[in-house]
Amino acid sequence: MPAKRRKAEGPETRREGPRDPTVLEWMIGGERMRNKTPEELCQEREKRVNDAVQLNEPDRVPIVPMFGYFPAFYKGLSIQESMYDYGKMKSAWIAVIQEFEPDLAENPVNIRFLGSVLETLDYKQLRWAGHGLDSNASYQYVEGEYMKAEEYSRFLDDPTDFVLRTYWPRVFGCFKAFEKLPPLHDILSYYLGLAKFAFFDHEAVLEALQALTKAAKEATKMIQNATDFNESLKKSGFPPQYGGMSHAPFDTISDFMRGTRGAMLDMYRQPDRILETVEKLLPMHLQMGLAAKARGIPRVFIPLHKGLDGFMSIEQFKKFWWPTVKRLIEGLIDGGCTPFLFWEGDVESRLEIIGDIPRGKAVYSFERTDMFRAKEVLGDTVCLKGNVPLSILSTGIPEDVRSFCKKLIDKVAKGGGFIMDSSTVLDEAKPENIKAMFEFTKEYGQYT
Repeated sequence: MPAKRRKAEGPETRREGPRDPTVLEWMIGGERMRNKTPEELCQEREKRVNDAVQLNEPDRVPIVPMFGYFPAFYKGLSIQESMYDYGKMKSAWIAVIQEFEPDLAENPVNIRFLGSVLETLDYKQLRWAGHGLDSNASYQYVEGEYMKAEEYSRFLDDPTDFVLRTYWPRVFGCFKAFEKLPPLHDILSYYLGLAKFAFFDHEAVLEALQALTKAAKEATKMIQNATDFNESLKKSGFPPQYGGMSHAPFDTISDFMRGTRGAMLDMYRQPDRILETVEKLLPMHLQMGLAAKARGIPRVFIPLHKGLDGFMSIEQFKKFWWPTVKRLIEGLIDGGCTPFLFWEGDVESRLEIIGDIPRGKAVYSFERTDMFRAKEVLGDTVCLKGNVPLSILSTGIPEDVRSFCKKLIDKVAKGGGFIMDSSTVLDEAKPENIKAMFEFTKEYGQYT
């Protein structure tokens, strides 16, 4: 047992000592908090997580879950309501955060409060609640070849022009008319290109610009609401989880541009084009992630997809996928950020490879990878996060949850460098099982 506990019997056993009636005390998630200000609670929770990231032993095992849409289900909201009504979303999410008390709290606005912006843009890459799906269904991605096999050169020559005049019209229905625009890169002077502005006078283009203005207003509301949510978190004593996101360059090609099938074929048919494109994307994704530090929350979430076991061979992983991801990790670390990488699947066959990063500077969250094997291979290099199976949290009983958490704490938390989490988002997990995960971690996972 790596974590020293007050008692060994489990979360139902707590040490009671003499109480000073002049000092306000209350129980939070099984922990005794003594008249602490929100600022002090934020600092305490930040330190707990940072200690784990740096592979040290904090006071106890941190717990930082991905709630997903669980707060909506738990508080009687439909997913559709939470995607469109910020007031209802905020009320439900803050209430759940205050009840379960994670060490870092998820801000759902920029990833879940998307309804109005998606609808305004007539977005084609998602179906969402009330827009192609039931009102209580989480959004679903619509994969396709949004960049054709022969279009790599156009993207490489001028990414912004390609995105504006080709990619946007394919993924945003409201920008279909942008296909009519000429290249804009040669509008440089009073005698070079000014006549091209006439193309903006077409009725369809004017309608697209009006939609762009409307989308801009909705996006502004998202930013304002996200800022408001973070301020509410801090006032409640909870530091926000992430200040930004980034992406694996190959995954950008495979997820959003060529689709899985297209990207996999391209590895054989035009490998040099893929290599050129991931290099082109890398500085863009690094800049995207480094923005987190400017926001004062230098933790960067990076979901990972196509580099996992089953998508490509080890040789392809080493050639097409890992080199730019490794440099992205290193660039974020050099820029003062902490990358939190979520490996959405099994990556056990390449654990040795992904351990080649700076020590104590990043977090690897695993969905299905064997955490005990990961501890053996990566425990001296990177903080591990995860991975109580969603199957247990959704269909099991609290004792099942406690049993799995105990194994994680006994074996993976040994010596520090571990953050408790579920394997993936908690959308339809049983509340009593989530409560068991939190209470057991906070009581059993004591290091001091």
